[in-house]
Amino acid sequence: MAKKKVVSLLEYIGFLLLGFFLLWLSFRKIDLHQVWEDIETADYRWLILGLVFAIASHITRAARWNLLINSMGYKTRLSSTFYSVMTGYMANTGVPRMGEFMRCGVLSKKENIPFNVLFGTVISERFFDLIVLGVLMFLVIIFQLEFLSDFLVRILGPLYESLSRNRWNIVLLVAAAIILIALTYWLIIRFKHNIKKLPFYAKWHEFLTGVLDGIKTIKRLKQKGLFLVYTFFIWLFYAVMVYIPLLMLKDTSHLTFIDGVTILTIGSLGIVAPVPGGIGAYHFIVKAILFELYHINAAAAGSFAILTHAGQTILNVVVGGISYMILVTIKQKPVNEKSGNNKQ
Repeated sequence: MAKKKVVSLLEYIGFLLLGFFLLWLSFRKIDLHQVWEDIETADYRWLILGLVFAIASHITRAARWNLLINSMGYKTRLSSTFYSVMTGYMANTGVPRMGEFMRCGVLSKKENIPFNVLFGTVISERFFDLIVLGVLMFLVIIFQLEFLSDFLVRILGPLYESLSRNRWNIVLLVAAAIILIALTYWLIIRFKHNIKKLPFYAKWHEFLTGVLDGIKTIKRLKQKGLFLVYTFFIWLFYAVMVYIPLLMLKDTSHLTFIDGVTILTIGSLGIVAPVPGGIGAYHFIVKAILFELYHINAAAAGSFAILTHAGQTILNVVVGGISYMILVTIKQKPVNEKSGNNKQ
């Protein structure tokens, strides 16, 4: 256990250092005096308005999550779900991907819903959002192919050359992974009776069954139309949240809403990078988009990345912290205790 904690700590430090390296890489050739001047003269009303839409997207996400939870036969308060979502965003600021566990954990205790069921719904939700992001990425590239072509060649060209040089190593790696998965599956089938006798089998089987049930929630969801409406507004609010802060700087104020969607779509890659709070990775990608794609002054591009990332981080930490305090200090009877049983 101690060894596992040390490995996790080293991984965390490694990704944190990677984030700082990307941060240094983003600003090493930029006039920091110009960046500071942009920060001093920015019209923060637009940033604050953008954060209002961020809150709106989080409330809509909580409402959508409620649909998935309710489809499992559990009842939830929108307030509790929203506080849990914000607690998760706060946790992600410190430790990548910890937020999914955190928001399930606090809501599980608050509303007396099994953690594994909640975790399954989150996997289902994230998988659906990944599909939406993929569709957005496809549309952005297709409808702006001529505009994006040079940028994509510069960004993806070196990656393609690297893959071409190492194609046989990649083939061998994929083949080894397939063989390992197939061997593991065969061993599980071959020795399943022995595995069932292991002390931890029952707990893990119950946990994974709950997770799988949660993942299947979209399939059994009765209000699929409402789920899609919530999803549309989540991503619309995200796009507005990115576009509006563009107006706070003179150098970016001429960019359009479609440009905001492009920045959101490609910039999302910086948020999902496994560095704490997206630090460095977000700055590197957003600055590259603005500078390479839209030919925005490098200092202004860096200033925009700094201000929007700082705004989101402060929002997540402050609102997330308040949400967590409300969840743990305000005592309410769990909704799912009314029948004396977890399910309604």
